[in-house]
Amino acid sequence: MHIATPTNHQQQGFSLIEALISIVVMTLGILGILGAQMHTLADTQTGVRRAQAIRLIEDLGERLQSNPDALNNLSIYTTTPTGGTDCAAAACDPASLATYDIQRWRANVNNTLPLAYAQVFIPQGGARQLGVIIGWRESRYNSNDKALSANDITSLNQPFSVAGTGSGGTALACPANLICHLQYIQPTQRCTPWGQNTNQLYCPN
Repeated sequence: MHIATPTNHQQQGFSLIEALISIVVMTLGILGILGAQMHTLADTQTGVRRAQAIRLIEDLGERLQSNPDALNNLSIYTTTPTGGTDCAAAACDPASLATYDIQRWRANVNNTLPLAYAQVFIPQGGARQLGVIIGWRESRYNSNDKALSANDITSLNQPFSVAGTGSGGTALACPANLICHLQYIQPTQRCTPWGQNTNQLYCPN
C-alpha cells in the first residue's frame, strides 16, 4: 500500500498560517499592553496634578503665615488683583503684601496646571479661614486617540466633583470639564493693631 506524504509546498503553507496566527495574537497582546499603559499613565497624571494642586494650596497657606496681619486682610486673598507694589523689592504693609502674594500665587497656578482654575473664598460661617478650589484639565482622549464623549467626561469628573459655599451663601463648584481639589486653610495672626493709629501693629515675636 502506498501512503501519500505531504509535499514541501503543503508544509510551507501550513507554517505560513501558523506564522500569521502568531502575528495576530502578538499584535492583540501588544495592543492590550499599550491600552493598560495608557490607563496607568492617565491615572498617574491625575495623581501628579492633584499633588501639584495640594502643593499650590500649601504655598498659599505659607504666604498667609508670612503676612503679619493676614487675618484682617482675608478679603484681599479672594480677589484677582493686577498691579500693586512689588513687595520683593520694597517694604509693604500687610494689605499690600496680601495683594502681592495673591497676584503671584495666581500666576503660579496658571503656570503649573493646564487650563488652570483657582477660586479663593471665605466660607459661610467661617470668617477665620479660606476655602480654595483649584481645577485643571485632564486628557480628553482615550487610548485610541479619540475624543471622549460628554458622558465619558461626566463619568471621569464625577469622583472629583467638589463644591463650597461662600460667605454670602453663594454656591461654589468645580467648573464643567475640569477636575478640582478643594481644601481649607487656617490663617494665623501674628500682629494686632496697636495704639490710636490702626496702621501701627504690635508683633510679639
